[in-house]
Amino acid sequence: MEWLNYHHLRYFWVAAREGGIARASKLLHLSQPAISTQIKSLEHALGERLFVRAGRRLQLTEMGRLVQRYADEIFTLGRELLDTLKDRPTGRPLRFQVGIADAVPKQVAFHALEPALRMPEPVQLVCREDKPERLLAELSVFGLDLLISDVPLGPIGKVRAFHHRLGTTSLAVYGSPEVARRARTGFPRSLDGMPFLLPAEGTALRRSVEAWFEHGGLRPRVVGEFDDSAMLEAFARAGLGLLVAPANLEADLLAFYRLERVAEVPELEESLYAITVERRVKHPAVLAILAAAKKAAPAPRSPR
Repeated sequence: MEWLNYHHLRYFWVAAREGGIARASKLLHLSQPAISTQIKSLEHALGERLFVRAGRRLQLTEMGRLVQRYADEIFTLGRELLDTLKDRPTGRPLRFQVGIADAVPKQVAFHALEPALRMPEPVQLVCREDKPERLLAELSVFGLDLLISDVPLGPIGKVRAFHHRLGTTSLAVYGSPEVARRARTGFPRSLDGMPFLLPAEGTALRRSVEAWFEHGGLRPRVVGEFDDSAMLEAFARAGLGLLVAPANLEADLLAFYRLERVAEVPELEESLYAITVERRVKHPAVLAILAAAKKAAPAPRSPR
C-alpha cells in the first residue's frame, strides 16, 4: 500500500503558498536545498512535476495546482482537528452526519433533530435515509455520527451499538374529514371493511398495527402499503384511507395534510431511538439532542 508523505506535502504546500522556495525556507527555518529535495521526493512519489521554472521563478504546473488544492483542504482539516480537541472555534459549521431509518416519519425525524439546529454554533446537517441495517453498518465505521431509528438495533460483527431513547408517544387513527367522521361511530368496530393505509412490511409500526387488528378481531380493507410516510399521509389526505400515526404529530397532520383524529389507540405506542457506537457521546449535536429529549421526558410518577 502506498502512503503519502505529509512532511513532503507540507513543504510543497508552504512553497506554493508563499510563492517560492526562498520564502518557504525562511518560514520553515530550513535550507533551500533541503526543501527542494523534499519537494522532488514528493514529485517522484506522485510521478508528476509540481513546479516548472519560468525565468528565475517557479510556477505551479496544472498538477501542482491540483495538489495544492488538496493540500489546502488537508492542512485546514488538520488545524480544525486540533482546534476541536482543544475546544477552540474552527470558524466553519459543525458537520453533523445523521442516518434516518426509512420507517421513521419525516416530521418525527425533524422534531428529533431540531435541537441540533438550535445550537449557538452553526451546524451543517447531512441526512441520509436508508434501511436501518445499512445505516448501522455505516455508523459502525464512523461514516455517520448518529442513527435515528424506531427500533433498537443489534450489533454488527464486533461493533456494539448504544441506544438512547428519545421518547415514547401514543398512536392514534387519522383520516380525511369525511373518512374520519365515518370511522368514529362505533370505533374500533367501525374499522371493519374501511379502507386502510399501512406502512411497509417489516417495520415496527406495521407489526404493531397488524397485532392490534388481530387481537381486536378487526378486518379493515388494506388499500395501500408505503415505504415513505409522507406518501402514505398524502394518500390519506386524498380520502383514500385511514392511517395510524404518532399522536405527537397531530398538529402537523392537521396543518399539512388536513387530517382529523378518529381515536387514540391505548394499546399502541411508538418509541424513537438515537443510536451511537460510542458509550460516551462527544459530538456536540448529539449531546444537544439527548439533552433536549431528557428535558422533554415526563417526570417519574411519585409512589402513592
